[in-house]
Amino acid sequence: MKTVFGQRPKILIADDHRPNLVAIRRILTGIDADLVEATTGNEVLAATLDHEFALILLDVQMPDMNGFETASLLAGEERTRSTPVIFVTASHADDVNRLRGYSFGAVDYITKPLNDVILLSKVRVFLDLYRSKSALRNALSDLSERNRQLEREIAERRAAEEQVRHLAHHGVLTGIGNRLLFITRLEAAIARARATDSRFALAYLDIDGFKPINDNHGHAAGDQLLKLIANRLRANLRYEEATARFGGDEFAVILDINDAMAIERRVEEIATAVLEPYDIYSPITGAHVKVDISGSIGVALFPRDGADSEAMIHAADSAMYAAKRNGGGVQFFNASEAQAAP
Repeated sequence: MKTVFGQRPKILIADDHRPNLVAIRRILTGIDADLVEATTGNEVLAATLDHEFALILLDVQMPDMNGFETASLLAGEERTRSTPVIFVTASHADDVNRLRGYSFGAVDYITKPLNDVILLSKVRVFLDLYRSKSALRNALSDLSERNRQLEREIAERRAAEEQVRHLAHHGVLTGIGNRLLFITRLEAAIARARATDSRFALAYLDIDGFKPINDNHGHAAGDQLLKLIANRLRANLRYEEATARFGGDEFAVILDINDAMAIERRVEEIATAVLEPYDIYSPITGAHVKVDISGSIGVALFPRDGADSEAMIHAADSAMYAAKRNGGGVQFFNASEAQAAP
């Protein structure tokens, strides 16, 4: 239970004789605390359900449940076991009863008839202790809340930074990697191939006849098609492969395959999947239309066709243009044809 710092603490006075309650209330008149009265053990337990007390002054002798039994029940509850209890007794308790009372959670004894100075002194000590504990508890609660708020802010900032990093390396339209990210992955593939003395391929895909789709069905339809192509590329990639959109209707794929024949088969697999007809919505006609596309794919092999990322990109781009000149399909880089590329 959180205590609002500055609110008046409460003291519970339990005694089955009304004159004793009146006497204690008179002595504590000047105390900065609210007084709650109870005449039985059951009333004490009920009061602790509704209030948090800084101190309980508990008469040992009560009719239905004596002070020891009441204190024992209070000590058994999580919310009241730390509440200090001072036993009020009609005579000086012997050592056995004192030990018994302390075992039930009593912090002190006061004997009747009550001494005003002693009672006030003891009550003030526990009120000061309660206020200090309440202030510390509230400070810790506030600190905990500030820590939770800081953790939320850090998580939100990290998410925002991650989104910025993602957008810096991925196309907003297609969601796949952009040229910057792809070059980073291409250079990593080159480093890996050098370290393992292996080969890989870089494939360039250009969608043939993309402009008529924009002209006949609108740019929104063209954007749909680019998204669908990117989704198919992503869905048909293996774990070690990577793809990106290089701009317009051009895509690139890294194929981590060491065998040239296997590379050719893999390129054909990807081409078959990507160049299947697409169903898109045409804002111009107001209906879904089936779109057949074709593509030109240029393939460069590392290290045969280039020793670094720039050379590999140039070789794959040249092979793609060679494929275009030959009417589409797949074309591996051929140095003798490179000069014919635009």
